Amino acid sequence: MTEQGGAARTCGTQRDRVGAAVTSVFLALIVCAQLASAPARAALFDDDEARRRVEALRARVDQLESSISQRLGTVEDTVKGQGLLDLLRDVESIKADIAKLRGQYEVLTYELEQAQKRQRDLYLDLDSRMRKLESASGGGAPAANAPPPAEGPPPANAGAASPGAPQAGLASAANVVTEQRAYDAALDQFKSGNYAAAVTSFQAFARANSKSPLAPSALYWAGNAQFALKDYRAAIGTQRQLVATYPDSQKVPDAMLNIASCYVELGDNAGSRRTLQDLVAKYPSSEAAGKARQRLGAR
Repeated sequence: MTEQGGAARTCGTQRDRVGAAVTSVFLALIVCAQLASAPARAALFDDDEARRRVEALRARVDQLESSISQRLGTVEDTVKGQGLLDLLRDVESIKADIAKLRGQYEVLTYELEQAQKRQRDLYLDLDSRMRKLESASGGGAPAANAPPPAEGPPPANAGAASPGAPQAGLASAANVVTEQRAYDAALDQFKSGNYAAAVTSFQAFARANSKSPLAPSALYWAGNAQFALKDYRAAIGTQRQLVATYPDSQKVPDAMLNIASCYVELGDNAGSRRTLQDLVAKYPSSEAAGKARQRLGAR
C-alpha cells in the first residue's frame, strides 16, 4: 500500500509539474506579446478588452492543462491495470505459437520430401527386380513346364533353381507394390486433412507390415495425425512405439521432436525440455536436433 501511495503521489506530482510548465509557457507568451505590441493595443483596445483577452487565453491554458491531466491519468490507470504487460505477454505467446507452427510445417515438409524420395527409390528397385526376374525366367526351363502362379505351390521335387523361384520373386515384388499403395492411400488421407482416417490406416499398415521399411514412417505419420487431432497423449504413445520398435530408423529424431511438441501442448514444459535435450544428445547431427537446439535456445 505504501509503494502504491508513493507511486500515486509521484504521478500526481509529475502531472502538476507538467500543468504548471504549460501554464507558465502560455503566460510567458502572453506577456511577451503584450510587451511587443503595447502601443498598438493601447490604440485599439481599452483595459477591459485587454483583460477579456487575457482571461480567454487563461481559460484556454486551463483547458489544455485539464486535457493533459486527463491523459496522464489514463496512462496511470493503464499502468496500474497492467494492461501493457498483458498485451506484451499476449504478443510473446503469439510469437511462440508462430514459431511452433513454423517448426511443425518444416518437419512435415521434410517428411513429405523424404516419403516421395523413398517412393521413387522403391519403384526403381521394383523395376530392377522385375527386369532381373524376367531375365532369369527367359533363360530357364520352357514356359510350358512352369506351373501358373494361381495353381498352388511348386512340385515337391522342385529345387532352388526351379521355375518356382521366379514366381516367389514375383510374389515378393507384388507385395512391395501392395504395401506402397496402402501407404500412399493413408498418406493421401493425411494430406487431405482426414486425420482420423489417416490414423486408422497408418496404424493398420504398421500392424500388418511390421517388417516393411515403411512401417516406421507409418507410425510417425499416425502420431502426427493424432497431434493434428489434438490427441496429444495418444500421439506421444504412438511416437514412443516407433522409437522403441525401430530404434535405428531415421524417423526416430523427428518422432522425438513431435513428442516434445506434444508435451508443450499438454503444458509440460519440463518434459518437453528433457525430450529435446535427449534428442540433441542422441542424434546431434540430425536436422531435428538443429530444430531442438533452436527451441532450447528460445526458452
